[in-house]
Amino acid sequence: MVIHMLHTRITKNREYGDFQTPSSLATQATQLVKSMGLRPKSIIEPTCGRGQFLLASIAGFPNAQSYVGVDINSEHLRELKNMILSHSYKSRIRLIQSNFFELQWSTLLNTLPEPILIIGNPPWVTNSVLSALGSKNIPEKSNFANRSGLEAITGKSNFDISEWMILKHFEWLRNRRGAIAMLCKNAVARKVLAHAWKEGLPIHDTRIYRIDAQKYFNVAVDACFFVSKFGFNGASKDCKVFNDVYDSSISDVIGYRDNTIVRDVNEYDKWSHLRGADYSYVWRSGIKHDNAKVMELISIGNKLLNGHENLVSVESSYLYPLLKSSDIANGRHTMPSRYLLVTQNSVGEDTTHIQYDAPKTWSYLKANAASFSKRGSSIYKKHSQFSIFGVGAYSFTPWKVAISALYKKLDFKPIGPMDERPVVFDDTICFLPCWSRQEAYFLVDILNSPPAKAFLNSMIFWADKRPITIDLLKRLNLYALSCELDKEKMYLNFTKRRGIQQFQNNTNQLCMNFRSSYARPRID
Repeated sequence: MVIHMLHTRITKNREYGDFQTPSSLATQATQLVKSMGLRPKSIIEPTCGRGQFLLASIAGFPNAQSYVGVDINSEHLRELKNMILSHSYKSRIRLIQSNFFELQWSTLLNTLPEPILIIGNPPWVTNSVLSALGSKNIPEKSNFANRSGLEAITGKSNFDISEWMILKHFEWLRNRRGAIAMLCKNAVARKVLAHAWKEGLPIHDTRIYRIDAQKYFNVAVDACFFVSKFGFNGASKDCKVFNDVYDSSISDVIGYRDNTIVRDVNEYDKWSHLRGADYSYVWRSGIKHDNAKVMELISIGNKLLNGHENLVSVESSYLYPLLKSSDIANGRHTMPSRYLLVTQNSVGEDTTHIQYDAPKTWSYLKANAASFSKRGSSIYKKHSQFSIFGVGAYSFTPWKVAISALYKKLDFKPIGPMDERPVVFDDTICFLPCWSRQEAYFLVDILNSPPAKAFLNSMIFWADKRPITIDLLKRLNLYALSCELDKEKMYLNFTKRRGIQQFQNNTNQLCMNFRSSYARPRID
């Protein structure tokens, strides 16, 4: 019985993202808002829980005309009500039990005088976690961040509930005077800021105070206290960052430049002339297959083992040397120890011909068909049974310039053929396809230069799970970089020699050549 009750409590905490704010943190955060000169007439804590922010706001802003606390949890509200029964301000305090996603907020807000302070600690949980729990405490499904088609179905559509909520707060204050002051993940603060700046919302005096989430909530999350004013003195596209809620010194200034949120506006402004699209070189991600134990094979002597430690016998025609993020980041990229079964030359290609081209490979795939059917991502639906993504002519070029998306350093590596075959990567690696050793080493040289690193570093938030992305890398114009380094002639020599159309034709032919010409009987 005790175990069942504990499980129920943990599940409820996960469902509501229930991390109650310590009173000391709520008090200090409220004092920070007060120090910014805000004097609200109305204060709302939209997911108030036990009301630590509401109580701190009553103490910090005793002259406000209205205090409102809203929460779905009746137990929390009962506890909060007991705390305010003897309070001298109780006539100005209103508690509402309601689901955030069902309450008629516009009706409530229309009754409140400005300026309005929206303060609190929204749930630290994602929509995918709530869906897995079967929770009804979730917003109506929609592509609220306007993700593109592939992004919306490959993971970027998973979002923090607090992100959705804070964006709603922004809508509430779009044409009003007031402020938003929220505890949230750093990544959430940046996302809502980017949205506000992109939409031209009238925010200013925006600040991020980093907090020690391990200390306050016993969770390993990069979090902050995020504050932004609305509708007072125009708008600003910069945000001051402080290392702690008790710190008065600015550590960084993030901002919005060229439709991008950047980590260091001063450094970005210095190197922004390097920004631009480069149509000669297109950054790519490695192959996505979501079936590592079957598709990735380890070479031990003359034998191949899969992730289940089963001996595998397949033809070499669909096997390619594989490098992963850890290989690139840790310098293990000179000798292959893994191979990947690459079942397609391009996305959408039929895979049934493998049964005639490589009977042993087909038998192996069919024997493991169940594991392919279990792949969770919807991108595999309506595609061939053994389909993969992130594959194309670019996957088979002999040379590449690669960098790990996961590791916390800008370190580009030249990668050449291994066992007379082009190397392929997993989807945690970003790379440029190249045609020659000279081209790859030239690109590595300029990409590892101080100007390139300074420009890219100004936009990278290193605490992110995947700090280096295709979107980031493609902002760097390699031609502009080569001019900065006085290597323009070398750049033009390589791009003239390769030619975009010639590149497409050659790589298409290359795919077919590798399928038919290169045999490696030692691992058959």
